[in-house]
Amino acid sequence: MTRKQLFAYAKRKYGGVAEYPWNDDNAVIRHKENKKWYALIMNVGCDKLKIEGEGNMDILNVKCDPVLIGSLRCQPGFLPAYHMNKEKWLTILLDRVDDKRIKSLIDLSYTLTEGKKK
Repeated sequence: MTRKQLFAYAKRKYGGVAEYPWNDDNAVIRHKENKKWYALIMNVGCDKLKIEGEGNMDILNVKCDPVLIGSLRCQPGFLPAYHMNKEKWLTILLDRVDDKRIKSLIDLSYTLTEGKKK
């Protein structure tokens, strides 16, 4: 999945629009109501992620169930959350995980960050 496809999915499904709070290529997608992030898209160096390869790659951070995080991190394409709480967030290498799985994890992150219903 590319970042463009990810942005299109979030907009179509949740009305989420990418925001660039740091004046660089790193973007967040928030809930309209509570303004909480449910997706953080960054372009990070492979060396910083401690993975093989040169240059930068697009990654996605999503909030995730802690039990699920443990099993996903054992699979290719998933890492401990980069610059986020590693117990509650997960990093996904966008070019190494299939689109269907990424979408389901975005959906889970959206639900986990929704907040309490009134």
